[in-house]
Amino acid sequence: MSTIVLLLVTGLGLGALYFLVASGLSLIYGLMGVLNFAHGSFLTLGAFAGFELARRLGGDSWPALIASLVLGSAVGALAAALTELLLIRRLYERHIEQVLVTVGLSLATVALFEGIWGTDPIYVSAPAWFGQTTELLGARIPNDRFVLIGVAALVLLGIVAFLRFTRYGLIIRAGVENRPMVTALGIDVRRAFTVVFAIGGAAAGLGGVLASHYFGYVSAQLGGSLLIFAFIVTVIGGLGSLSGAAIASVVVAVLQQFANFYWGVGDLVVVLLLAGVLLLRPAGILGKKVHA
Repeated sequence: MSTIVLLLVTGLGLGALYFLVASGLSLIYGLMGVLNFAHGSFLTLGAFAGFELARRLGGDSWPALIASLVLGSAVGALAAALTELLLIRRLYERHIEQVLVTVGLSLATVALFEGIWGTDPIYVSAPAWFGQTTELLGARIPNDRFVLIGVAALVLLGIVAFLRFTRYGLIIRAGVENRPMVTALGIDVRRAFTVVFAIGGAAAGLGGVLASHYFGYVSAQLGGSLLIFAFIVTVIGGLGSLSGAAIASVVVAVLQQFANFYWGVGDLVVVLLLAGVLLLRPAGILGKKVHA
């Protein structure tokens, strides 16, 4: 019983990490139709920025951790906003060019990060409580999993509240439905779309700092490895569905944890799940069906 509880809760923690990355992908595609393959770069940059700040503040203290989370989010948001302003804004109706530009940017940034921080993983330190465990129904759960789950829940609620109850959220949703009409009313939809990118980048940067503590290190490849699973989660949940991404993150991570523990084939199970969803429900769990 304790093993099942351990796998479930750690699976939820891993799912929370996947969601922090996938939420930005889902949000940006759902509202703007942009598949951003450079999203992992925002995560890696946020992780490195958080690491550098925490190292200068002592590394293993709570103020250093909190400051690194804030800086990681801010750096991720800034990088995403600049990407939208300088590269994506001119390519909104040119999807092939979007893919080429964002893939190129992701490859270039990995090379840049390796040039600055090297190719070897850099191990990070955290408050002692992060490395400790809490007993839950007989299972010893690493404390950082609880932090991941809590942060992911807050991010989900925050994004939903922003889109539903704020002026910018209303502009964004209206701009997606009828951009010419919103523009005719004198509202700058482009600025609202930049905000969407910034929100997605902030979630990725936050996820990057937490991922560095989850894995115990930060490296230039961190964002790329997580981006693969984030895309899988986004497709399974339904492209553009934030709720679908949340559900798929939990399903994928929990299945992965159980399959890895009992058979050592967690990644294979995830790929088979993706194939099954694409065959049986191509639109994803909560995605909208596209009629020809």
